[in-house]
Amino acid sequence: MQSEAEFSYEDRYGVRPKKGWVGPAIFFALIGITWLAWAGLHHSNPNIRTSLISYTSTSDREISLRYSVVRKDGAQVLICTLIARDYDKNIVGQIDDDIAAGLASIEKITTIPTRSQAVNADVIACRVK
Repeated sequence: MQSEAEFSYEDRYGVRPKKGWVGPAIFFALIGITWLAWAGLHHSNPNIRTSLISYTSTSDREISLRYSVVRKDGAQVLICTLIARDYDKNIVGQIDDDIAAGLASIEKITTIPTRSQAVNADVIACRVK
């Protein structure tokens, strides 16, 4: 004997809940992608960019450093901190090199005096004076 009621999967297995998380997930994904694009573009184009080109140990008491600086505003006066390190990575020399206003892109060779023999040199940072 069959009952007169129509067979319903909803009665047998229950009603699936609506997906209420899809809307907020799409909203947060759009916000996250927008922020990620902004952060990538903002931090990939800094106002001051430095590049180490080369360094040469000229004697036991000094090292020569060649580096380039690119700045968005050529009218800015910059101070670049340059360091020299020994074999054990101790800082054996440090100077602040002034870069006058002028060209937006400049390449400089600077000698760093050291207290002992240096094996490498680096540009730590450049900042507006």
